[in-house]
Amino acid sequence: MPVIFHKMHGAGNDFVLLDLRHQDFDLDAQRAAMIADRRRGIGCDQILILREALDRKNAARYEIWNSDGSLAGQCGNGARCIGLYLQRSGDIGNAAFSLESPSGRITLDPCTDGEFEVSMGVPEFEPANVPITLSPRDDLYQLDSPWGLLELGAASMGNPHALLVMEDVNDSEIPEKGAYISTHPVFPEGCNAGFAQIENRGEIRLRVYERGAGETLACGSGACAAVAILRRSGRVDDVVNVLLPGGHLVIKWPGSWQQLTMKGPAKYVFKGKLNG
Repeated sequence: MPVIFHKMHGAGNDFVLLDLRHQDFDLDAQRAAMIADRRRGIGCDQILILREALDRKNAARYEIWNSDGSLAGQCGNGARCIGLYLQRSGDIGNAAFSLESPSGRITLDPCTDGEFEVSMGVPEFEPANVPITLSPRDDLYQLDSPWGLLELGAASMGNPHALLVMEDVNDSEIPEKGAYISTHPVFPEGCNAGFAQIENRGEIRLRVYERGAGETLACGSGACAAVAILRRSGRVDDVVNVLLPGGHLVIKWPGSWQQLTMKGPAKYVFKGKLNG
């Protein structure tokens, strides 16, 4: 039987959402990669699977599949798209609500401007919890590469992230560097590789090469990790505008063991039917 899907995006990071609370569909790595293929499938960066919540206090539960068929641990842009979908379908109203993500419970708050603010949890910097097998020196990791020694920050937002500060994020070598860092053995689970250009203490430019998806127009958890890493080293303030190729996000983090929040857009594109 055909399965209804929904095409959505958050700041250009695009998704195919399948609501499997009311329809059946078996997804595996091969089928996920076929759906995500931009020539032979629907085309997307990630697939969002919506299921019934295990705890009735939460609006729903979701899982994330990358375009290569691998599973992801967190996706801030995807969470906002799920929020918009639930709002459109009448499952939630204008009050804050929670979702069960692969990395734990998150809270979303609909904003009056149509965007959503997401409580993304507390950034994790302990090397074993990122995870990264290198030892930091002044909170930075030194990684040998074909371009010489790279100094990276690293953090987990439910999935692993690395960050390299650049003078110019229009650097043509970023895709190649991103692929190298993202799959380097020092990251046992791979990582999303971010490249940040600091404009001032309240604004950065960011490009992200995501594990399992390649470079995307936006990465919500990547923006969160970038601000957390830069805030921890004192290079940005507690509210930062993150300018991504597909749009901009506002990240707030007071620091220490406080919750980090992300505010940004979610857009509904179209609905279609997928033949099994």
